[in-house]
Amino acid sequence: MRSRKKEGVYFMSILKRQVLFVLFAFAATLCAFAQNKTITGLVVDGNGESIIGASVLVKGTTNGIITDIDGKFTLNDVPEAGVIQISYIGYKTQEISAKNKANLKVVLVEDNEMLDEVVVVGYGVQKKSDVTGAMIRVGSEELNSRPVANAFEAMQGKAAGVDIVSNERPGEVGTINVRGVRSLSASNTPLYVVDGIPLMSNSGIETLNPQDIESIDVLKDASATAIYGSRGANGVILVTTKSGKEGKMSLNYSGTVTIENLQDYSEMMNSAEYIDWRRWAYYYKEPNKYPRGDQPTKDSDYLIFNGAKDPYAWRNIEKGWAGGSWNGAAVPTTDWADMVTQTGITHEHTLSASGGSEKVKGYASIGYLNNEGTVKGQSYTRYTAKVSLDMDPTKWFKMGLNINGTFSNQQYGSSAQAVGQMVKDRPSNLYAASTSLYPYAVPYDDEGNRIDYPGGDDKVKTIVDEWNYSENERRMFRAIGSLYAQLDLGEIYSPLKGLRYRFNFGPDFRYYRNGSFQDAKSVSREGTNRAKLSNSSDFSWTLDNLIYYDREIGKHSFGVTLLQSATKYRYEESSMAAINIPLPSAKWNALSKKNISALDDWSSGLTEKQLLSYMFRLNYDYNNKYLLTVSGRWDGASQLAQGNKWAFFPSAALGWRLDQEGFLQDISWINQLKLRVGVGVTGNSAIDPYQTKGAVVPVYYPFGASPTPGFVASESIAKDGNVAMANKDLTWEKTTQYNIGVDYSVLNGRISGVLDFYTSRTTDLLMEMTIPSLNGYTNTYANVGKTSNIGIDLTLNTVNVKTRSFEWSTSINAAWQKDKIDELANGKEDDINNSWFIGQALGVIYGYQSAGIWKEEDAAEMAKFNAKGHSFQAGMARPVDQNGDYKIDPNDDRVVIGHTRPRWTFGMTNTFSYKNFDLSVMLYGRFDYMVDTGGEWQGGRYTQRKINYYNENNKNAEYQKPIHDDGGGDPYYQILGYKNGSFLKVRNISLGYTFPQTLVKKWNLSNLKVYVQAKNPGRIFSNIDFLELDASQNLTSTWNRGFTIGLNVGF
Repeated sequence: MRSRKKEGVYFMSILKRQVLFVLFAFAATLCAFAQNKTITGLVVDGNGESIIGASVLVKGTTNGIITDIDGKFTLNDVPEAGVIQISYIGYKTQEISAKNKANLKVVLVEDNEMLDEVVVVGYGVQKKSDVTGAMIRVGSEELNSRPVANAFEAMQGKAAGVDIVSNERPGEVGTINVRGVRSLSASNTPLYVVDGIPLMSNSGIETLNPQDIESIDVLKDASATAIYGSRGANGVILVTTKSGKEGKMSLNYSGTVTIENLQDYSEMMNSAEYIDWRRWAYYYKEPNKYPRGDQPTKDSDYLIFNGAKDPYAWRNIEKGWAGGSWNGAAVPTTDWADMVTQTGITHEHTLSASGGSEKVKGYASIGYLNNEGTVKGQSYTRYTAKVSLDMDPTKWFKMGLNINGTFSNQQYGSSAQAVGQMVKDRPSNLYAASTSLYPYAVPYDDEGNRIDYPGGDDKVKTIVDEWNYSENERRMFRAIGSLYAQLDLGEIYSPLKGLRYRFNFGPDFRYYRNGSFQDAKSVSREGTNRAKLSNSSDFSWTLDNLIYYDREIGKHSFGVTLLQSATKYRYEESSMAAINIPLPSAKWNALSKKNISALDDWSSGLTEKQLLSYMFRLNYDYNNKYLLTVSGRWDGASQLAQGNKWAFFPSAALGWRLDQEGFLQDISWINQLKLRVGVGVTGNSAIDPYQTKGAVVPVYYPFGASPTPGFVASESIAKDGNVAMANKDLTWEKTTQYNIGVDYSVLNGRISGVLDFYTSRTTDLLMEMTIPSLNGYTNTYANVGKTSNIGIDLTLNTVNVKTRSFEWSTSINAAWQKDKIDELANGKEDDINNSWFIGQALGVIYGYQSAGIWKEEDAAEMAKFNAKGHSFQAGMARPVDQNGDYKIDPNDDRVVIGHTRPRWTFGMTNTFSYKNFDLSVMLYGRFDYMVDTGGEWQGGRYTQRKINYYNENNKNAEYQKPIHDDGGGDPYYQILGYKNGSFLKVRNISLGYTFPQTLVKKWNLSNLKVYVQAKNPGRIFSNIDFLELDASQNLTSTWNRGFTIGLNVGF
């Protein structure tokens, strides 16, 4: 009995434990359900219409869903303390606490932030929806989407109508044009305005740290740029740097490391290829003296390759004859390019702080950039600092300042060129010089000494250790300031509500020093060294007095801006140079009378100019539908003569917000639709200071025992003696431009963009004219030319796919433009010497049209030409005889081959995001233009890139046959180099990861992102496969490819 009782007690004990376990598990489940629940809901717009595909997720997690066809959703596993985040394109994101909620009805409000975005328009700001002129904005996020050394590179492909060409040399910048070019002799560079201050320095915005730029607004049409008067014809680029934000002080760090190597599209011939090619050149020059290129002899090779002058190079060639017969593969090839290139490492770091209160806000940053070039001897180091302070001590007064400082040290490197090229304006750097060296030659002799002229040609000097024998150091310090004070009179006296006075002052100081030294051993010198020291400084200031008045009366809104502005610019320069410096290690630092007996060259100069301006602008808005902007500016310039100092530049623009009209109110898929029409007149500062003043030329007359100094009006044989006669009637070049544009946004912002059509006409072009020499002058300058252009700018932004976790968006910027010359110095007559032709583009290729290469079957036709003095042979370049007289004549047979500026420019960025990952691919291209590649001289003396050339075994070649000649050869070889320059390349590929806030907050950070980028990974197509067409230096074949690792972190 006791045993059974114990068993019962034991059984009951186990049963109680199991029941307790089940109850505990059930309670835990209830608890879990209490903490995580299911929420259902409906998402609608302001009109009560269901929104399909809206994103609904638990904030800070990946738990989410999208609404169905009825706008409904069911979201599971929602924490009681969680926050529901609802978002959709074109609407403001909403966040709703999940606490005590099981069913939601969410009304999303349209996001008008893009419409109400404030943009800089010059001397003020406007809501984007109220802008009537043609402009485009590039924001901070876009500017810093890829690592760049300057703001120019950051803008490339991001703004329609803005064409920017790259420059890979450290510290150098490319070129930039807004809506093409208009002037033939004056600058086509746009005006830069930093924090409201127009820049007049020899430097632009490239000295600014891109990380310090908040936005760049580009004013493109004359209705927008006319407020800058005589400086606005080439467009205006408004740069707004970062300023402090109200709130807790934040600290941000941005850093990148880029590793890149030089690539070359143009491959040089190796030893075997070059030896064969040079043999053919000698054979075609003297076939009775030299054997065919494919039937060589050792004795002829000894003559052809200067065996007596460089025995070490000849020893290499002899290796090809080692077996008794020729074997080109046995001849080694020296990689001269490898000696002058290196892996370029660039690292950039920026540390910034921002914060403040309602009364005082500040921003400060320091930046460091070190760019080691891919060519030895080239580097660029830049230090930047920025301080911004804004103070609002009272409601009626505020003031502030922005200071951007830069110090840079650029090692420009060697400026040597490839020797033996008949075409000028080729790249000048150490890599280019290395391509001149013969592939079969060697750098050192048996004792390890440098061979100065490898290959035995006294015009082809070695590049070995050139970076130790040539130095070009450029140092610059620059400070740009912007100070303002604003008085709100309406806050002081209520009847003056809307009336404000603002004072702006902006100084810009730049000091530049250039020291260069070439040792006697340098590839750029022959027997003597040379040192040069140049110093220059420019200082300018702008002082603006501004009055603003804004008033609303019922449905009418008025805005008036009045400006009085004064600007002064001063530039000083001096330089000295000498040869035979006794102590090379002193370089340019010992150009004293004690060390050198006489200077080789010296100069100094001073330039001053002033500008006084008055401007008014009226903005009118009726019922938020109809917009009007009218402006006028008077500019008075010191460099113009009395009676012509002042010019007036007016503009007017209309805007119609069609989306606000009643007949479009019910069309829900149209979010924004605005029509713009504008016209304006702008100027181009084509007149240099003192150009309207007379000049004389100093000369020495033989009189008595010694020359006597004197002066003449103009003397062409004297240095700088061809002086133009002064013309006191010179004035600005003026451009009148018309613009029609449409701003649009549809399908809740999934498709948006801008479309502009423009046409312009530039008159009073500054041009040189020939005059009778009755008064001693043979030429003068006058405002006589006219040009015109038309174009289209297109910006298109699309959100192609958007789901809960994935989004794919595309941004396209495309532009088409066509310019032409309407009149020149002599009216409708062409100026052949400058390749300017009435009705043709401003930049053209003018020459003989190519008919390919003469073939053996063309013998009868060749004979007709040769009978009239030509010496055509099979395998030579064949020009087109335009008038059919069997004589190639420069007066009758040269034609316009094509235009040299792209008709089309294109940039496209595709961005993919998946959860916390983002991937972007940027494409960039130019289309429909011609490039004069220079052809292939093939003189047989110097090196040659790999080409498809004519010889007895290859008679259907692309290029003519080589003919040995020190300066002649085929007289028409250049016509085979005219080619279409269209290309499309992948500029950048970026992959990034943004750490989730749940992790970032645990680490006491505000944001954290890491990314890796591929720079210049390749091109999609190019009509010229041996040139890098995205380069500011003409006929460049090299480019840098690399990758970047970056980090952005906020504290």
